[in-house]
Amino acid sequence: MVILVFALLFGLLCLGMPVAFTIMASSFVYFLWAPDVPTGVFIQRLVAGLDSFPLLAIPFFVLTGTAMARGGIAARIFGLADALVGHMKGGLAQINVVNSLFIGGMCGSANADAAIDAKTIVPIMARHGYSRGFSAAITAASGVIAPIIPPGIGLVIFGLIANVSIGKLFIGGIVPGILISAVLMVVVTYISRKRNYGGLRSRRMPLRKILRHARESVWALMMPVLLIVGLRIGVFTPTELGAVAALYAMIVGIFIYKEIKLSEVVSVLVEATLSSGVIMLILGAASGLSFVITWERFPQMIFEYLITLSDNRYLILLILNFAMLVMGTMMEGTSLLIILTPILMPLLLKIGVDPVQFGLVMVINLTIGGVTPPVGTILYTVCSITGAHVGEFTREIIPFVGALVFVLLLITYVPWLVLFLPNLIMGP
Repeated sequence: MVILVFALLFGLLCLGMPVAFTIMASSFVYFLWAPDVPTGVFIQRLVAGLDSFPLLAIPFFVLTGTAMARGGIAARIFGLADALVGHMKGGLAQINVVNSLFIGGMCGSANADAAIDAKTIVPIMARHGYSRGFSAAITAASGVIAPIIPPGIGLVIFGLIANVSIGKLFIGGIVPGILISAVLMVVVTYISRKRNYGGLRSRRMPLRKILRHARESVWALMMPVLLIVGLRIGVFTPTELGAVAALYAMIVGIFIYKEIKLSEVVSVLVEATLSSGVIMLILGAASGLSFVITWERFPQMIFEYLITLSDNRYLILLILNFAMLVMGTMMEGTSLLIILTPILMPLLLKIGVDPVQFGLVMVINLTIGGVTPPVGTILYTVCSITGAHVGEFTREIIPFVGALVFVLLLITYVPWLVLFLPNLIMGP
């Protein structure tokens, strides 16, 4: 029966049905036909899936990202990134990466980060002679940083579904986020040397000017500090942190940077509500699917099958990574995260993989799918804004995907890179 559910799920997705309704429809078929499960349980699961206080963190962080994007953060962060790396080979592309590292620590969404950079940096890159495909590709690739550093929305979703500490996931994403930035910058340098993409200036900006840009951006840069310190000293839970972060972002945008007029507050709230509504509807629908998966003992079946292939956890992790990379090219990452987490977590716990480590592995893995055809949401977001052709984008993204997969494998097989900071700051 569960095979029929998944066949229907993927079939409806291929036909283009919205994800939330696809999950609900495929789950409902199970409840109609399963002899031992009352049909009314379907509605109960939809409601129970959203009846969660921690789930409030998602709309709050979405509002935070919307307020940051509209509140004048982009220009100031761009100035600071320019001051730090604008002199390097491929200066504007390097700025794109560093900008994503900063902006990602405020919006938590790969699509939001990529959209901001596509609107603000790519036009400047085009004027300086960068190809549109290369500009779009580095914009999409650097967007992968956003969901894995505080306050990554993907980590919140994983933590809620897998019952894993969101605070540890947030802190665990810091080192992988920096690693991705560094590796992407190395690839940018290599390509820029071959194509003669120069820096914005011949030498490093004087320290005095760097500090001036840092002062102008200090209110924006305080957001990640607020997240980590607040969680560490126990001032608020991740849910309460979302509310504080949203309030902070609105205050900065309205009263300090003065980029959001009071008359625009309602439109900011509406934009955040619409974005949150889509995520919450998918989560509610996924609750019904999670019940089906658990009731049919699907995780145990997967575990028993993989054990027949190998009892080596390193090989199992390699197989899972490959499978998720392939699935990520065909389905939207958030949907896969919601569907796969309850299936894979029992398996990973049985083979001794730390749930915080695997949460980062899973979020990075599925976000990489967002920059690859045929269903990459980040790909289409960037291409639609920049006007880059999908074929040109696909050719240019290949070395960056290679860099992202390198980091993915690194944190898969060197768990210390993920777990060192959470264990140091919050304890084992």
